Amino acid sequence: MPEMDPNRGDQAPRWARLSRSLAFWALVIMVPLIVIQMVGSGRGSVQELSYTEFIRELEQGNVLKVVVIDGKQIEGELRAPIGSSADAGREFWTVLPVWHSEELLKRLEATGVTIDAEEARLNWWNVLVGALPWIFLIGLMLFWLRQMQASGARAFSFGKSKAKLLSGDTPKLTFADVAGCQEAKEELEETIEFLKDPSRFTRLGGRLPKGALLVGPPGTGKTLLAKAVAGEASRPFFSMSGSDFVEMFVGVGASRVRDLFEQGKAHAPCIIFIDELDAVGRHRGAGLGGGHDEREQTLNQLLVEMDGFESNEGVILIAATNRPDVLDPALLRPGRFDRQIVVDAPDVKGREGILKVHTRKIPLADDVDLAKLAKATPGTSGADLANMVNEAALLAARRDKDRVDMSDLEEAKDRVLLGAERRSMVISEEERRLTAYHEAGHAVAAYFTPECDPLHKVTIVPRGRALGLTFSMPEDDRHNYSKTYLMAQLIYAYGGRVAEERVFGADKITTGAGNDIERATALARRMIAEWGMSDVVGPINVGDRGDEIFLGREIVERRDVSEQMAQMVDEEVRRLLDEAYDEASRVINEHLERLHVLANALLERETLDSDEIITVFEGRELPPRPEEEATKADAQLDAAAGAANGGAAGEASGEQLEPAASLKSVQGESTKPETSR
Repeated sequence: MPEMDPNRGDQAPRWARLSRSLAFWALVIMVPLIVIQMVGSGRGSVQELSYTEFIRELEQGNVLKVVVIDGKQIEGELRAPIGSSADAGREFWTVLPVWHSEELLKRLEATGVTIDAEEARLNWWNVLVGALPWIFLIGLMLFWLRQMQASGARAFSFGKSKAKLLSGDTPKLTFADVAGCQEAKEELEETIEFLKDPSRFTRLGGRLPKGALLVGPPGTGKTLLAKAVAGEASRPFFSMSGSDFVEMFVGVGASRVRDLFEQGKAHAPCIIFIDELDAVGRHRGAGLGGGHDEREQTLNQLLVEMDGFESNEGVILIAATNRPDVLDPALLRPGRFDRQIVVDAPDVKGREGILKVHTRKIPLADDVDLAKLAKATPGTSGADLANMVNEAALLAARRDKDRVDMSDLEEAKDRVLLGAERRSMVISEEERRLTAYHEAGHAVAAYFTPECDPLHKVTIVPRGRALGLTFSMPEDDRHNYSKTYLMAQLIYAYGGRVAEERVFGADKITTGAGNDIERATALARRMIAEWGMSDVVGPINVGDRGDEIFLGREIVERRDVSEQMAQMVDEEVRRLLDEAYDEASRVINEHLERLHVLANALLERETLDSDEIITVFEGRELPPRPEEEATKADAQLDAAAGAANGGAAGEASGEQLEPAASLKSVQGESTKPETSR
């Protein structure tokens, strides 16, 4: 973690803590003193006499001597105390009325009283006690004003930066905790070396990079990399979100940008990290209407601070975003962000490394093969893999296991990629049968179409919002897609609808193919309009981009597409989809028998894995599952017990063969003519 310079910013927090401590103890000491003074502010044994009582004691000759203070008060001593109480004293004091005259002096002289006179004495203790409340209030106000200047007063710190400075007690993440993005780690490690030993790189005329932008899809580890940089840098590290700059008050964002870079200069060399940069760095001119645009002013100030007239030597800015397409071009130029580091979805080696990182503190069974699991999860991000490992640990704990085995990880993988099972959902037998044929149609189209990805699992158990799923998985990571492969995906998408129509009739097709048709149409349009996979349209981009609308840019940009070209694109999209539908129909009709067998197997077992699917398509009988073996063993024990007791053992043995016999008969029924309706 960053080590604070004792001569810099760490003194202010230390002085603030010391001031608060001194103020607290001063309050603890002074309040009791004030109370004691107020309670015990009496004169002890000195009693107060009214003027009438004083005259009466004077006439009785009980006054021994008096001291006239400033002509307004008399302090004196009695010859004998007044009253019989134990605390009665001889000393007294009396306030003289304003109209007392020389007659009083004559009466004092006549009674032989010793007379003295003094000027008024200043009682410093009384003055101090009276001034203490004011001193306390003024000191409290000065302390509050000092805090306002030092830390922004918190109540009025709209323009102060909300950046968090990571301290030494912050949990440390290092590059050992990051896997799957080796090139990004190397780029950031070089940046850290720049901070630790600048002379090593500047001796040949190089300069410190101004900034690095982490770009990649959500969940690939951009923020995690920034945390690792904070753990490795051993320099001050400021962290802030892009949305923290803009508030409801005008000018706050620009002020916070200035304050953030001022803090960075005070702690240089240091690193400033801004997460979700697109919240403040969007393209200027995207707002509609005139007036003051607070977000644009914040971006302008950020551009000036990163590369303006003032020098920001030693301050490196690291930012992360998953929307680099909406960032302002001035923000992306060299001199501001010198490096754009791509943090993409990990490959198979990276996924294996990520799984090793996340399973370090999880006890694994001997059958766990992380390499196989990494190969079975193409396209997943680091966040998906972390979630999968966590789900597997929760599943194993729910089942009271001591270790996480491969079955837990496989089930967690299906839960993350396909959704949680919804076995409690009530589905009619007719819907189950229709779903089984729909998913069997996808499986047949995928299995018997070259270039399709291998099937991984087929299920009619509802998962997420789907009543059934057919999951195919590529053997290797794909980065480019051929036209043959994309056409195979269209055929695979239409397999479910074709199976419904072939088995149940055209008037019984359902809405279950809605998502398949939507995905197939979108894919075909991109093939024609973006990727130039049509001889008629040619290699030209003639359609709107598939990303989200960026208000402002889309309004002013013209779409130079004629009506004739748009109609041509629509006709080509329709042609591709018709070809895919016809090919799917051909495959289903050619392998109709296997469609029935697979659908009946799904109705029997609900879920089939890749090995079981291949077994069905090859015409072999499905082996019993482990739970079926356990049921068979229990039935045999019951049969033996029945025979020993004179029961009907044959009846019991018939029951234990029922599951296998029913599956066999179901497979046999698939060859009957009536199933081909």
